[in-house]
Amino acid sequence: MAPERETTTTARYFDQQAPRRAGGETHQAAEGETPVLTTQQGAPVSDDQNSLKAGLRGPTLLEDQHFREKIFHFDHERIPERVVHARGFGAHGFFETYKSLSDITSADIFQRPGEKSEAFVRFSTVAGNKGSSDLARDVRGFAVKLYTKEGNWDIVGNNMPVFFIQDAIKFPDLIHAAKQEPDRGFPQAQTAHDNFWDFMSLMPEAMHMAMWIMSDRAIPRSFRFMEGFGVHTFRMINAEGRSTFVKFHWKPKQGLQSVVWNEALKLNGADPDFHRRDLWDAIRAGDYPEWELGLQLFDEAFADSFGFDILDATKIIPEEEVPIRIVGRLVLDRCVDNFFAETEQVAFHTGNVVPGIDFTNDPLLQGRNFSYLDTQLKRLGGPNFTHLPVNAPRCPFHHFQQDGHMAFHNPPGRANYEPNSWSEAGGPRETPEQGFQSYPEEMEGTKRRARPDSFADHYSQGRQFYISQTPIERRHIADAFTFELSKVERPEIRARIVSHLLNIHEELAERVSQGLRLEEMPKPAEAAKPTRTDLKESPKLSIALNGPDSFKGRKIGILATDGVDIGLVDGLQEAAKAEGALVEIVAPMIGGVKASDGAWIEAGQKIDGGPSVLYDAVAILPSAEEAEALARQPAARDFVADAFAHCKFIAYSAHAMPLFEKAGIAAELDSGCVELDRGDAARGFIEMCRDLRLWEREARIRGAA
Repeated sequence: MAPERETTTTARYFDQQAPRRAGGETHQAAEGETPVLTTQQGAPVSDDQNSLKAGLRGPTLLEDQHFREKIFHFDHERIPERVVHARGFGAHGFFETYKSLSDITSADIFQRPGEKSEAFVRFSTVAGNKGSSDLARDVRGFAVKLYTKEGNWDIVGNNMPVFFIQDAIKFPDLIHAAKQEPDRGFPQAQTAHDNFWDFMSLMPEAMHMAMWIMSDRAIPRSFRFMEGFGVHTFRMINAEGRSTFVKFHWKPKQGLQSVVWNEALKLNGADPDFHRRDLWDAIRAGDYPEWELGLQLFDEAFADSFGFDILDATKIIPEEEVPIRIVGRLVLDRCVDNFFAETEQVAFHTGNVVPGIDFTNDPLLQGRNFSYLDTQLKRLGGPNFTHLPVNAPRCPFHHFQQDGHMAFHNPPGRANYEPNSWSEAGGPRETPEQGFQSYPEEMEGTKRRARPDSFADHYSQGRQFYISQTPIERRHIADAFTFELSKVERPEIRARIVSHLLNIHEELAERVSQGLRLEEMPKPAEAAKPTRTDLKESPKLSIALNGPDSFKGRKIGILATDGVDIGLVDGLQEAAKAEGALVEIVAPMIGGVKASDGAWIEAGQKIDGGPSVLYDAVAILPSAEEAEALARQPAARDFVADAFAHCKFIAYSAHAMPLFEKAGIAAELDSGCVELDRGDAARGFIEMCRDLRLWEREARIRGAA
């Protein structure tokens, strides 16, 4: 006799409420059969992969009831935190235009050189909840709200220029797969589990993005040292109505920097707020983070001749093919006064554009434009979230929207409709001359759920990304895939991912296969289009090749004891200050240390609470009397062992050798380890730190292993 099915309150309810077919049969699949996917109203779904569009490359249609229901429900899943990008941190600043772009766009913000516009920026992680850690391997949100004289313009982007999916109808599936598994509620803020990689292995279009999230781009050193991208192709429209396609790029003026994976894991334990604290401290210290806005501008002729579809959000246009034009700068110079009122209540929307900026038919962008208002309505409790100070325009605004939950102000006067004939109290009027105009793009085609053949190449740009990395970055990508897939329990999912990697690059697939110890290499996944091998390397895709030219904005940790040579400390502090870097003293006790001249030096961290992962470079400066005692401390041994393993530059005094010996690195000291034994050594050490890491050490350590 078959065991009785477990009955829960939910199961009983659905048993009772199950819709009936003619003849009294319930709408349920027979045992062993796959149930039919339906809408919430029970209507069978014919295509859950594509939203309904006007022609293969046309805009998404408002009548797509399946997409509307699916995205509506997804937008309302969380109360009150965001479904995605829940963990965020914001700051105020300004955008300054370098020169007029009136030939390209009528957008007011780009008309007058030197003009500054108020800005608010929110950085975030995608997968984790509000209480998750900053250093998760994840995409980072990079959302910019510009308060222009003609309304608010939101560039709602990420720190990666591509995305997982091509059509917004798949977004709920993507995030469901990436989030905690619903039956167990874990893992938190990580994609190393079966659901995510099962989804990815069945979505070849996601493979380009998989390369980005397995790269060091997914574990940035700081919000300050990462790029931002608008992801989609937009339009800029000038006063004559001429359209130019555009992609938006934010370039950090301090260069790119990431951490290594082992370092990220330890940072999450040492300081789960590491990115938040870094941005807060930099702004409060007057070291204002700064990015330049770059535009990739191109016309219809380029769009038609480019090897990939410009409406496909899983593709980039390499900077070598369309160079970036720098048009302004973004500076963050003020922390929020209240985290909830500003960072949590800020509402971004891809549909918030100003005259002179317009959309394309990118199906992912079209879906985002449709979705965001639903999200804000649910999260902020009503339609009047634009009344909140962080969301309100800085320019005059007039409309007839009224009442609703928490309406702070209503339109004055008798008329609350338009058109009306009340001349004095008639309220605002439309203005065809100044108002927003959509680009009059011609449209034709049959209504259908499908994608054009121009969206079908899922591997070529993933290969281009891989070959554009330095050897150490390639190794990190392979290691990341290996780590993530090692947490996947089902062997067939691991093998499916490797089958996709074979279509990207055989070297990568072999490394991951060996790391997972697959019994046999799977066959390459079936590809809709063969992988192109003619795409050239794009050096701009590498972090290592686009690092900083100074050590400015970075931090040195000085591990010191009583009796520390005051000359060495002063020399490092002076050299760091001249470079624009920060110095923090790490001591056996939080009170500080007494230097060789009797001066008291305050400590910023106690050794067991200030590991070397918090710093970009370190200096080990014990006194002769305290060296042996320091070497007996496990936290001190970890401090130097981790710094060495993470390829950081290390300055030291001769008295540090007992600690190096106990940590097992005394015999391994290399060119990245500098003894401070002369007057100009500190300055030379700081100049060396401009390279951020000695990557040759990692290759040597790996080879020795």
